[in-house]
Amino acid sequence: MRAIVYTAFEGPLDLIDVPEPTPKADGVVVRVEATGLCLSDWHGWMGHDPDIALPHIPGHELAGTVVEIGGSVSKWRIGDRVTVPFVAGCGACEDCKAGNEQVCDDQFQPGFTGSGSFAEFVALRFADRNLVAVPDAVETATAATLGCRFATAFRAVVDQGRVSEGEWVAVHGCGGVGLAALMIARAHGAQVVAIDPDPEARAFAVSLGAEAIISEVAPDEIVDSVRAATGGGPHLSIDAVGHPAVVGASVASLRRRGRHVQVGLLPANATLLPMGTVIGRELEILGSHGMQAHRYPEMLQMITDGRLAPDRLVTRTISLDEVPSALPAMGDAHPPGITVVDTIEA
Repeated sequence: MRAIVYTAFEGPLDLIDVPEPTPKADGVVVRVEATGLCLSDWHGWMGHDPDIALPHIPGHELAGTVVEIGGSVSKWRIGDRVTVPFVAGCGACEDCKAGNEQVCDDQFQPGFTGSGSFAEFVALRFADRNLVAVPDAVETATAATLGCRFATAFRAVVDQGRVSEGEWVAVHGCGGVGLAALMIARAHGAQVVAIDPDPEARAFAVSLGAEAIISEVAPDEIVDSVRAATGGGPHLSIDAVGHPAVVGASVASLRRRGRHVQVGLLPANATLLPMGTVIGRELEILGSHGMQAHRYPEMLQMITDGRLAPDRLVTRTISLDEVPSALPAMGDAHPPGITVVDTIEA
């Protein structure tokens, strides 16, 4: 099969022929039909993820068709259309048994702990626990966004952030995760202020229903502007960027008893929170890491009945041949929205 491979962090990305994968007893092989190009893939290529072993095939947001099944898999059949959370829990540990596969210590992550989806085929572990059936009404390119960014935003806003109708939500960063968070918050009846220095990203946020937009980049200016726009601070604030200054501004802008949810990845030891503010206002600081397969039905129902439209976030489609140049460019400014790789040759 054709696959994107790198043999050194920050090194060349080559589209080459490699052996097709075979399934583990608990896994399947999926013919990849679409896969998202995500900033997390860039972090992996840069060497920021200790789980990656070289040589490596990246890619973790995917949708496709099951073509081979391991001996212990009982819930899936060849020909099933599926996606998968980028965090696939083992199903046997204490966290998984409690329904928290997203923090499983023995988790499988395509494109990180194993070979990924920038390829024609990908092998996935723990299939019975983690695969998600894609409804007929959901296009394959749209389904690919559900493995990471859209599902991650759904859990951040709904499960961790506990958004409620009428609340104010601040979304820091209008990339794929941030725009998805905006859409999900609006669908739950919240008002959204979107913060991004890029005018295209702000315009996209307005088209998705943001009530207010803010362009400032200085932390003090962000805090003052967010609090003014929301009448005293948001109830919920999402950092979809992953920058120390953004974390500080997000927390400092919250109203009393507000919730900050961290989604954007941060360098190690990158930030010191204003703990006096956290204590004095009784703020909540929450992390959010993907979403469990058993939580997908609620999100998929909202998609199929039209309350959510992740297809609106897909702004560019490229081929596998374009990935070697497109992935390194993720570290620079890039057009808003989500880029999807069409892995099926014309």
